[in-house]
Amino acid sequence: MRKLIFVKLGGGLITNKKKPYTPNLKIIKQLSNEIFEAKKKGNFSLLIGHGSGSFAHTSAKKYRTNEGFIRKNSKYGFCVVHRDALWLHKIVVDNLLHKGIEAFSISPSSCCLKEKSGTVLWVKVIKKILDFDIVPVIYGDAMVDTQRGCCIFSTEKLFYILAQKLRPKRIIITDKVNGVYTDNPLKNKKAKFIPKITKENWPSIRKCLKGSDGIDVTGGMVHKVQESMKIARRKIEVLIINGKKKGNLKKALLGANPGTLIKYET
Repeated sequence: MRKLIFVKLGGGLITNKKKPYTPNLKIIKQLSNEIFEAKKKGNFSLLIGHGSGSFAHTSAKKYRTNEGFIRKNSKYGFCVVHRDALWLHKIVVDNLLHKGIEAFSISPSSCCLKEKSGTVLWVKVIKKILDFDIVPVIYGDAMVDTQRGCCIFSTEKLFYILAQKLRPKRIIITDKVNGVYTDNPLKNKKAKFIPKITKENWPSIRKCLKGSDGIDVTGGMVHKVQESMKIARRKIEVLIINGKKKGNLKKALLGANPGTLIKYET
């Protein structure tokens, strides 16, 4: 049985988060090419997710979508955020297909429901698509919340739920930096790289992590590592890498660790 790998294409990587609705087409094409090359060489199944970057995050902040239906324009904003998430999603899927990857779009808002007791996610279709050796592609999205009307659900949270049901061998998260640092390396040149995070060093590392630069309603690097630690507790390794560096994603898909490895056990 082939191992399953999840890959997240970071929203801050595939878009310019300081310029609303601006995709980074060069990076999207580069990552699509590395995925294609790795799939030719490796023997694994793949599920891809991506963030919303300067697309849905921009409108989500404007309409305060993560707070639910709190204003007269909240329902309209909910629709706009979903549209914006789909806008970027189409760009990503188009590039994957153009490269020759059999990528199939999965809209989380159509198969997920946030309830008081937790999030319900129907995974039967995703499982069958993986059985066909087709690559499901999901994304951070605006979702129906039975209590508040709507909410924002990040790719990391989706990965956490899917990881419990699909049991991937590893999860690779691509970012703009080489992995996790003691501070934001884009702003602090003295920030120190952290090659590995475990249950022993996580409490001290958590104190020094900062949110990402630009707009991010899902919490930046802190959120990424927190969700990754939840996954790692289930004995699934998570690797955060620099997606801008050519070859990193391909190496990670083929088993190397060119970034910060998160393993709950030492």
